[in-house]
Amino acid sequence: MAASIDLEPVGFDTIDALFRDDLREPFRVFRRSAGIILSKASPLRSALPADEALARVCRSALARDEATLSSDAALDFFASHFRPFRLRAPGFVTAYYEPVVEAREAPDAEFRTPVPARPADLVTLNDAPILGEAGETLTSARRRPDGGLEPYPDRRALEDGPRETRPAPIAFLRDRVELFLIQVQGSARLRFPDGRELPLTYDGRNGRPYTSIGRLLIERGLVPQGDMSLDRLKAEIRALGQEDGAPGARLMQENRSFVFFRADSSPERRDGPIGGEGCALTPLRSIAVDRSLWSYGLPFWIAGTLPWRSASAERFERLMIGQDTGSAILGPARADLFFGAGDRAGALAGLVRHAAEFTVLLPREASGGDE
Repeated sequence: MAASIDLEPVGFDTIDALFRDDLREPFRVFRRSAGIILSKASPLRSALPADEALARVCRSALARDEATLSSDAALDFFASHFRPFRLRAPGFVTAYYEPVVEAREAPDAEFRTPVPARPADLVTLNDAPILGEAGETLTSARRRPDGGLEPYPDRRALEDGPRETRPAPIAFLRDRVELFLIQVQGSARLRFPDGRELPLTYDGRNGRPYTSIGRLLIERGLVPQGDMSLDRLKAEIRALGQEDGAPGARLMQENRSFVFFRADSSPERRDGPIGGEGCALTPLRSIAVDRSLWSYGLPFWIAGTLPWRSASAERFERLMIGQDTGSAILGPARADLFFGAGDRAGALAGLVRHAAEFTVLLPREASGGDE
């Protein structure tokens, strides 16, 4: 955890709703992270490394049988191994989901947008970023034939460049809007006409800075802030046109970030999309956090009023586990809530842009408490 985060120590007795949450599920989710942490497997997207105090809590979690653990025992586990700290910074949450998208294995007159596989010359630079043309920090680069590195092309260059320089396709979608959205979400399930589904897992990005297209639509007066939703976003881009050079296509290209995927039929992927930590995400328990500030696996109590079970906002108070990250998730009190897969999850996720209160649970030993 970054030392500069402004934290206020609080007692568990100040989090009344925690005692009403069934903590068996977040314990199972934490235990999944614990296995990843103790295996020392390389994450898909690196984050602040887990310290020894968190590793000790992970070992304790793996020593328990999750199948027989009661809700009271789960509460006792979190209370005995962690101390709660309220984040003084204003909190803000969004939500994301796993799209299920119609696809074809080969292009046809209707399905012509390729889903990009990771190029062989893409190099991820988590620990040694380079500078772009305008001095921006780039977390990926292109490896030249001579072994040197150069900035990887941005979205516009990758989409509009010569076909022979474009990434190899995994499959083909109906339009650019669908591709854009699965790149923002970071995963998807492709559904073919015979009923087969092909899971996609994030496999790197071009390292260019992320820009929110929804924010641009609001700032330019095209969509009132209160009317912004996933469906409205898709409708506006399609109305502007997504053919080469059309305003909708150019708008999407203002987000210079470009994500690549791999087909993933691993056993772990059957449980859900794979987050930055490298484990399957759990709906309404997994969150994406700022990987430069937090370690994967940390529990967060998040409380707010938002549309999470229906389009009507209601109280949300749940223990969540940091298992993912994202280019737009920046700041200590900032999280993206994973809502699950499919159209309903997507419709609700697209409505969430809400203030929330954050309380992080830090290992007792590291935070000065007694084990």
